[in-house]
Amino acid sequence: MPGIPVSAGFAIGLAFGVVGLLSGFCLMSSLRDWWTANDGRKVRSYALALAIAILGTQLVAGVGLVDIAKSIYLQPSFSAPLIFAGGLLFGFGMVLSNGCASRALVLLGKGNLRSLVVIAIIGIAAQMTLKGLIAPARLALLQATQTTPAAVSAPALLATVGIDEFVARIAVTLIVVGGLLIFAFSDRQFRRAYGQIAAGLAVGLLVTAGWLATGWLGADDFNPIPVTSLSFVSPIADTLQYTMLSTGLTLSFGVALVVGVLSGSVMTAVLTGRFKLEGYTSPSHMVRSISGAALMGIGGAMAYGCSIGQGLTGLSTLGMPSFIAVAGILSGAALGIRGAAVVPALATR
Repeated sequence: MPGIPVSAGFAIGLAFGVVGLLSGFCLMSSLRDWWTANDGRKVRSYALALAIAILGTQLVAGVGLVDIAKSIYLQPSFSAPLIFAGGLLFGFGMVLSNGCASRALVLLGKGNLRSLVVIAIIGIAAQMTLKGLIAPARLALLQATQTTPAAVSAPALLATVGIDEFVARIAVTLIVVGGLLIFAFSDRQFRRAYGQIAAGLAVGLLVTAGWLATGWLGADDFNPIPVTSLSFVSPIADTLQYTMLSTGLTLSFGVALVVGVLSGSVMTAVLTGRFKLEGYTSPSHMVRSISGAALMGIGGAMAYGCSIGQGLTGLSTLGMPSFIAVAGILSGAALGIRGAAVVPALATR
């Protein structure tokens, strides 16, 4: 029934909002702390979340509860250049805006009015790319560069050499999850960061819960819904559209997820005394933030997801397009963070 995944989406979003505000869970801040301050606690929390998400997703898919092949991450045809370019734009944009789409929702809940602007621009830019002015260019690039490879996931790729598909799924899952867990817990500082460990476990489980909500609880042959989990660029665009044109539209898992994240953040901020109204410090600060939000909206639409949508949910499917998107996001973030460090250094010479 449609109401079940919507209710589940709100509950999952509520939990994500609480965890996100208490832990500061965010890929951009994780990378910045790791690359510029040699503090890897948050990035290892992200790695733990990814490990749990992959393990949970592959488990529910392996036992037949959720058909992840129906998701956008495992479609038979995709455009690697389009996805990588989208990831690159998103990664650079989240540095300019000082946070990704999910982080903007969490910060809005604690009174950060800059995030309200960022969310609005992300939604507008994403709609322009998916259905508006930029859509024809995106579709033209998609049609010119899309391919239909023999395998669209890492397990399927391994199975092409003659390994049983079920065995290949187990092997790839264990290798990837094992590597992520070793990376996460090899650091003594992270092993003592119990809050970050709890956040990683919680977010990974929420990704699995999202798949179950849409692919199992919401499974209905007569009224099918998209099989998906945590993602924020397209859902923010859908939420913006629903807010303006709710008559004739129906609530979706993604819209409920966005509302849930905001509600969870507001509730936590008020209860912990963290709610405080904040704005821009200068016009240049606002321009930088808006520019980053526009890049995130455009890039997230091109890459079929964000640092959560591709970085956790997409990678949990072990889909090749998601690896390409994340490579783009990391490259864009590296360019943005390195550029932010180089400019002040040049200014002091």
